[in-house]
Amino acid sequence: MSIVGLDQVGSQAAKTSEAKASSSMGKDDFLHLLVSQLQAQDPLNPMDSTGFTAQLAQFSSLEALQNINETLGGLGNSQTILTNSQAVDYIGKQIQAVGDQVYHSGGQSVPIDFNLSQDAAGVYIKIYNQYGEFVQDIDAGPMGAGLQRVDWDGMDLNGQQAPDGTYRFETMAMDANGNTMAVTTLTTGTVSGVYYKNGLAYLLTADQEIPLGNVVQVYE
Repeated sequence: MSIVGLDQVGSQAAKTSEAKASSSMGKDDFLHLLVSQLQAQDPLNPMDSTGFTAQLAQFSSLEALQNINETLGGLGNSQTILTNSQAVDYIGKQIQAVGDQVYHSGGQSVPIDFNLSQDAAGVYIKIYNQYGEFVQDIDAGPMGAGLQRVDWDGMDLNGQQAPDGTYRFETMAMDANGNTMAVTTLTTGTVSGVYYKNGLAYLLTADQEIPLGNVVQVYE
């Protein structure tokens, strides 16, 4: 895995902004067109002062808007760099983030967290290994709205202890009328490191890479 420094993150963001700017018409291009128009006009029937003044006003407005865009773009890049630099403060802390993976090791039970949009008449969880193979299902029964947790004992369908590793889970909830309802799956872990890719910060927890923007809670 390549490690990208904060200075390179800022450089990549600046290059992206420059590439976008170069693909659009700028104030210099507009001025060149205006000068060419004046040079090519019929000397016996020149542009009236009203039209010329209107074009100058358009040029002034274009210049002001581009200056505003450049200022806002600089602020956006600075905010991105600041946010990414703060990611290192998460190292050593436990986080909860939007995700559907859990890490099982040492035969210990694994907490599976999720958020229910409303009271559920039934909650069902399916667990898969890293190869997508079905490992276990859990009938959690009725549960209330809000943050919920179900412990998986680490056993597979054959009653054997599942190997250590990362597992993916799916959560389905039904209301009293048998309709499926919205469920937000969550993953937890202790941050062991940070790395940067394409200008974004990712937190490393066990075998997971969690985008910084997916974090919803941080614990000491």
